[in-house]
Amino acid sequence: MKKIDRKYQDKNYKRWQMSESILVGVLLAFSGGYMDAYTYVFRDKVFANAQTGNIILLGINISNMNYAESVRYLFPVVSFIIGVFLAQLLKLKFQNNRKPHWRQLAVLAEAVIMLAVAFMGTDMNLIANSMISLACGIQVQSFRKIHDNSLATTMCIGNLRTATDLLCSSMCRKDKHLFHRSMFYYGIILIFTLGAVFGEKFIAILGQKSILVSALILFIVFFIMFLEEEKGMDRFKALARRR
Repeated sequence: MKKIDRKYQDKNYKRWQMSESILVGVLLAFSGGYMDAYTYVFRDKVFANAQTGNIILLGINISNMNYAESVRYLFPVVSFIIGVFLAQLLKLKFQNNRKPHWRQLAVLAEAVIMLAVAFMGTDMNLIANSMISLACGIQVQSFRKIHDNSLATTMCIGNLRTATDLLCSSMCRKDKHLFHRSMFYYGIILIFTLGAVFGEKFIAILGQKSILVSALILFIVFFIMFLEEEKGMDRFKALARRR
């Protein structure tokens, strides 16, 4: 094999990171919608991902001087911030790791958090919601690009704006590529919605333990990334031989 400079190697290696694949994006978006449904339906109507909603409810309760009630919205917001901070710290400390990739460590942490929440009763809703929001903060910071498209797998407003922007541009420019990208974003929103739909259904069946479905999905993502790591290296080696 011819020697290839490190800059070229890193550039092509990153092209095949499973953490940015469509499959991982779909699974994480489904899990994101599922987690939001779980905390809202089963855990005191608090959002896991939609911190805008939590901040609004926080403000309303403060305005009504209902300070005790406002705490259950304040804690998830703070936990989300901590999750983003921890994910960025993880990236800075382990971004040069390939086995395991730092994003694998992030998704593994999420899965462990979901497992812990599954065994917390409703008397621990404040802690459970805060932990899930922490996990969502980790996810939104760790997985910010899917298939070369910048998007979020834990919320929809940014994806909705981008999808509509691309749709409008594709119609004006008659550009099929932009149209396909727009449909991709709308598709991720649909998957997120399906996660919420299935979340509500599983809550009716499994109750408190229904969050284990999200934990299972996250563990699947963790192991899928190992499989694609090998595939990516095989592709890279084949490319190197051609050079």
